[in-house]
Amino acid sequence: MFKRILLATALGIAALGGIHDANAQQRAICYNCPPEWADWGSQLKMIQSKLGITVPPDNKNSGQAIAALIAEKANPVADVTYLGGIAADPAKDAGVLSPYKPKNWDKIPADLKDPDGNWFTIHSGTLGLFVNKQALGNKPVPQSWADLLKPEYKGLVGYLDPTSAAVGQLGVMAVNLALGGTYENLDAGIKYFKDLQKNQPIVPKQTSYARVISGEIPILLDYDFNAYRGKYTDKSPVEFVIPKEGSVVFPYVMGLTNKGPNAENGKKVLDFVLSDESQAMWGNAYLRPVFAQHLSADAKAKFLPDADYARAKPIDLKKLATAQKVIVDRYNKEVN
Repeated sequence: MFKRILLATALGIAALGGIHDANAQQRAICYNCPPEWADWGSQLKMIQSKLGITVPPDNKNSGQAIAALIAEKANPVADVTYLGGIAADPAKDAGVLSPYKPKNWDKIPADLKDPDGNWFTIHSGTLGLFVNKQALGNKPVPQSWADLLKPEYKGLVGYLDPTSAAVGQLGVMAVNLALGGTYENLDAGIKYFKDLQKNQPIVPKQTSYARVISGEIPILLDYDFNAYRGKYTDKSPVEFVIPKEGSVVFPYVMGLTNKGPNAENGKKVLDFVLSDESQAMWGNAYLRPVFAQHLSADAKAKFLPDADYARAKPIDLKKLATAQKVIVDRYNKEVN
């Protein structure tokens, strides 16, 4: 009888272990997959529906994701991560990513992926002016970087803090390149933001979509997909402008975490985000899918005309990453 009890107990423990393992196999942890950003919410639901893999939402930003991955390096928690392109090589250099080339990887342009497969682009956004027309009152919608320096826009312009936000650093570089600067010479961009201080800009540290929709920040340097979401999904009186001097296109990337606990599920998630279905979903969320053919005609019709987008040039991720520290240092010393 005692032996039978021991055997039954052992079998029960084994069964529980098997249930735990099965549950673990149906899960993947993604750092920086916030449901309110880029319509990740719909993507996570589709991954659950199509793959049977639960991916809990995660509201980290790129910097926080990399910091967590480094801190957990000896005992990884995440299986995959989503990052702004400026963080791609720093994450690789920190040793927190593992090479994996998902399905359709070969179709991604060479400058939008790591040659060894540590990271790859899934979609991109274009930086410009996210404008709440109603909050401007009778003032015209600005059409250029130069317009923002006019006294009539005093107190109406916002941009994310370049010392803490990647989109803030991108804004400095976008203006710098548009006004004749280079990745190595930031004089034009730093001078612009120094001049903009006279107009008392609003400089938040966190994503400020809701503050534009409410009219608290009438003009924000931000991405096209946020403006289109405001206009077409939230039905707000907003508009997107690509400044006439020019702007930049910024990619978002994903990668497999080094030694993640559910690596095989992580690989399936990475395969999915490059699938035809997922790429079409990104387009319907107003992002440019890395495979342009999956931007539907209906979605494309909501974007500005191609002639406007011709003013936005692809950012050089490696040069931007090299310039990142200089942007922060010079902004702190010369603008703040």
